[in-house]
Amino acid sequence: MQIKHQYKAAFVAGMLFFSTKLLAQVDSIRVKDLDSIRITSILRTPLLQTLPDVKGTYLYAGKKTEVINLSRLDVNRVNNNPRQIFGKVPGVFVYENDGSGNQVNISSRALDPHRSWELNVRHNDAMINSDLYGYPAAHFNAPMESVERIEIVRGSGALQYGAQFGGMMNYVTKEGDSTRPFSFETKNAAGTNGLFSTFNAVGGTKGKVQYYAYANYRRSDGWRDNSGYNYFAGHVHLNYQISNRLRLRVEYNYMDYVNHVNGGLTDAQFAVNPQQSTRNRNYYSPTIHVPMIRLDYDINPSTQVNFISSAVLGSRNSVQFIALSTVADTINAATGEYNPRQVDRDFYHSYSNEVRLRKNYNLRGLQHTLVTGLRYINNDLNRKQLGKGTTGADYDLSLTDPNWGRDMHFKTQNLSVFAENLFRITPALTLTAGARGEFGDTKMTGYIYNYDPEKIPVDISHKFVLLGFGGEYRLKNGWNAFANWTQSYRPVVFADIIPASSLIRIDPNIKDAHGHTSELGIRGKSGNFFDFNLTLFNVRYNNRVGSVVLTDNTGTYTYKTNTGNSRATGFELYAEFQPIRWLIRQKSKYKLSVFTSTAYIHARYLSGSSVSGGVNKDISGNRVQVSPEWITKNGITAGYKGFSTTFQFTYTGDAYADALNTREPNAPGTVGLVPSYGIFDWNFTYVFRKYVTLNLLMNNIFDKHYFTERPWFFPGPGGIYPSDGRSVILSVGVAL
Repeated sequence: MQIKHQYKAAFVAGMLFFSTKLLAQVDSIRVKDLDSIRITSILRTPLLQTLPDVKGTYLYAGKKTEVINLSRLDVNRVNNNPRQIFGKVPGVFVYENDGSGNQVNISSRALDPHRSWELNVRHNDAMINSDLYGYPAAHFNAPMESVERIEIVRGSGALQYGAQFGGMMNYVTKEGDSTRPFSFETKNAAGTNGLFSTFNAVGGTKGKVQYYAYANYRRSDGWRDNSGYNYFAGHVHLNYQISNRLRLRVEYNYMDYVNHVNGGLTDAQFAVNPQQSTRNRNYYSPTIHVPMIRLDYDINPSTQVNFISSAVLGSRNSVQFIALSTVADTINAATGEYNPRQVDRDFYHSYSNEVRLRKNYNLRGLQHTLVTGLRYINNDLNRKQLGKGTTGADYDLSLTDPNWGRDMHFKTQNLSVFAENLFRITPALTLTAGARGEFGDTKMTGYIYNYDPEKIPVDISHKFVLLGFGGEYRLKNGWNAFANWTQSYRPVVFADIIPASSLIRIDPNIKDAHGHTSELGIRGKSGNFFDFNLTLFNVRYNNRVGSVVLTDNTGTYTYKTNTGNSRATGFELYAEFQPIRWLIRQKSKYKLSVFTSTAYIHARYLSGSSVSGGVNKDISGNRVQVSPEWITKNGITAGYKGFSTTFQFTYTGDAYADALNTREPNAPGTVGLVPSYGIFDWNFTYVFRKYVTLNLLMNNIFDKHYFTERPWFFPGPGGIYPSDGRSVILSVGVAL
């Protein structure tokens, strides 16, 4: 596969050459330590932390929050392995359809993991869901080498961030060195399956300006046949201290890649050879731009205003021979060529403007905090599908017929207003209460080949108020208990209401899903050697979109509408114990930590139906699809001076691929049980002279053959997409 843009390869090659020259002269260079590479400080604080009660214009008191400090973890950041990156966050389910790491597919609490679209995904507080109402997938994914930390607020963040059931996830980029005008970082890696990665970054501070920029190029042949990829990402941001009270940030992010998509397997094919491929002409490629402008203004010591204007611009593109895994992509005897491929393209024009205000005020001798805000979204998603592509084998989006099978627009304008208040009842007890209003609508228009134009337009209104409240009580020993209840909703997305054929009709009164999330937990630490967080949760999910079979005077047809309700309950446990600290009660050059991150999820349909063989079947009491009941990650980290190593075991329970809970797989493998699996990872880090870092990353060390889901849509129409087997990566980093 050729590199998509040759100038990118030239650029990163130049950066790599420059970094090797610096390394050769490193002994003569005056080095300053960077906090981001101080691995020697590992285990001095919990590896999984929580957000403070108030941070900037955001309020987190009484909520389930987690902070992943990536710079302090022995995890695979080279190709963004989410199984390891989110290893300390209990309940995170990872959907793996390739080993590229180009896309992060995660969820929790029985939600859908596809491109993390049940989450409000942010990058430096700017929203990066491609279209929150049309297609909320997070196509943009920054390289984890550039990320300092990941902040997570569970479903209780719905009032402040947007009302997704999954809550919010925020990737926070590294900042330039604040003590000098220029610093340089390079990390270069090679591994099995032809993996090569180079990440190069510069940053610093000069006067009132702080800057940071990076470029990352990564490529691989892939573990499976026909699964190679080329990935490029770039970023630059400037922070300008206009005055003591006013700060400006300007940021631009870019990402594109081309993935060779290798096709789904039947269960029989998977059992014989999970590395085999059923497709060699299928490709997928997004190109995403994320610009952002941010202003922070401290009106006075008790009042702060924050404004963010951002956009997600770009496209997702695919050219594929689309058929079930039982249908081979072979030469057509009548034409002497392959059959034409299908071209599908989405074009995103998503704009968001958000202003937030935080006000601290005193009442009865205690300080209280009000956070309020307003967000305006204007999105236009243009979806062109069923284009007749070429009969070739290269990545080629050209059409042999200028007419698309579908050419549609999904336009949304939405205004959201929220307010949430933190009341300090006593120094130990806090209560929160808030509300969010959503006001707007979405209009679907366009053209579908051989479909009645009068049945296409759909107008979806988003007009409702959500409520939430919570509380937190701080115990004398430093532990605290918290509880919250928050209403949530999920918009009807584009894919829910596009009719696939003339036999499918859309309910013109279809509505957004709605429900609520509640949490009850206790968290804290004993000394500096034990950390604990246990949370009970309940997620009620109403008005799920599905299909039913109906009959009228024209015959039988499939009707897409709101069909059912579900509930997920369970617990999430994180515990970390550091025995050396417990034994000697003082600092030591020896470090040892053991942890468990375990969740139980009981997810069932309360009501609903699903279509099978042209018949409506009741699914009440069935397990929610793609929802393992047990997810547990357990590990041990040991360290001595500049050396550390982490061994992690991940177990994921079985799950069903469909709401009917079909156990035996069908011929193409689109339905059936997804078996449980256990994966072992082992990573090593060594830092010497405090500016050179070596990493040895070993993923799936026992070469377990497994798969995580039977996808209904991307990357193909069902079938098994095996996860990667064993891989080994060696990485060398230098920070100057």
